[in-house]
Amino acid sequence: MDALLELLEKNARLTTAEMAERLGKTVAEVEALLARLDKDGALLGYHAVIDRDKVGDVLVSALIEVKLTPERDGGFDRLARRIAKFDQVTSCYLMSGGYDLAVIVEGPDLREVARFVSEKLSTLDGVVSTATHFQLKVYKQSGFLAADTHEDERLPVTP
Repeated sequence: MDALLELLEKNARLTTAEMAERLGKTVAEVEALLARLDKDGALLGYHAVIDRDKVGDVLVSALIEVKLTPERDGGFDRLARRIAKFDQVTSCYLMSGGYDLAVIVEGPDLREVARFVSEKLSTLDGVVSTATHFQLKVYKQSGFLAADTHEDERLPVTP
């Protein structure tokens, strides 16, 4: 099953016949595995990894460090799920270290992302503080190198 998941992560456009051939399984076996993964909720969805610079998309992306006050009998879960439901939030992770949640958001411009943080995120009961880091350039995304990244470039070696 791990090999099937790895294939899906690298190229979800493969047909079941192509996956079966690469995995040494029958099409029926691959279809059964996919059906089980879907039924179990292990596959959350399928998406394309897009180089937004190439398509002229100007979405602004930011990583927001969020410190929370844990709730009795619930810890961070209820508030984290509430934050994850906002349309602007593309990813939300419970973290170890200096902050509790890493929240990835997207918006049409810096002001909209700032407005989300100041009007929606920071005002929630239980949110202690936030720190926003805006994405400047993408070198690798979801396991894929950005198109303008050259594999043959090497860092200069100095004595």
